[in-house]
Amino acid sequence: MAAAAAKKGPRTTPLPRRNDASRIPVVKATPGFPHHRDCEALTGITLDHLPRDGSLGRIRRYAKGKNLWNSDDASDHIYFLRRGRVAVMTATPEHRPVLLRTIEADQLFGELCLCATGARPRGTTASAMVACEAIEIRPSHFLAYLRRNRQALDAMLYTFCLRLTDTEHRVEVFAHRGAEQRLGRLMLRLGTSGAREGRIDRRDTVTLSVSHNELAKLAGMSRSHVTVTMGRLRRRGLVRYQREGPLRVDVQALTVYLGRIVRGEE
Repeated sequence: MAAAAAKKGPRTTPLPRRNDASRIPVVKATPGFPHHRDCEALTGITLDHLPRDGSLGRIRRYAKGKNLWNSDDASDHIYFLRRGRVAVMTATPEHRPVLLRTIEADQLFGELCLCATGARPRGTTASAMVACEAIEIRPSHFLAYLRRNRQALDAMLYTFCLRLTDTEHRVEVFAHRGAEQRLGRLMLRLGTSGAREGRIDRRDTVTLSVSHNELAKLAGMSRSHVTVTMGRLRRRGLVRYQREGPLRVDVQALTVYLGRIVRGEE
């Protein structure tokens, strides 16, 4: 009997039959990519992430209209705005200046590439739109603090993500050479970005507290060109505004109109 068993060889586990579902490993469905709004649970870096004892940086105060830096200044400091508003603009005297960013209280601004600061000139100007107070920090000190503080480092990474997304959207706006396309895309972006300037109501109408002069700076256009273009959009019923008051934009109608321009139907 032992010899017969030896001739048969070792016993093996039979392979599952094709219809034996119980023996086939189940592959779970890959979860769908999370909605982008999940990112809203994260927060960018603010004053709350800095040491409470004021050991990081020094407080600087600026009167309305005063420049925090000029285009030829070295990129040797970053800032956290404690109060006020700051406008960061391109500094090209031979061209029309473009508003790159409006800084609100608690926000970080300045040279965000911490590894490339020093002798390189900024190439932009930053001016106080109202009386301002900011914390001025040397990049090397700030970088050392991030290495010691994981929560601040995470918030800084999220801030970079927000800035990169905003930059890509601005590039998209400037890629349109037509005035209606550029202004239309800009207004839609301002209204849907969740920024202070805009909100959307139940009728999908964007309400923007922004003047023609501010739109001109954001779009890199002249004030007169913006006024003429906005007049055309208003006659089409895409925007509504008065001399004094907010600007209201019909999101759906403007989106359809801009699409027709791209397709050559206008």
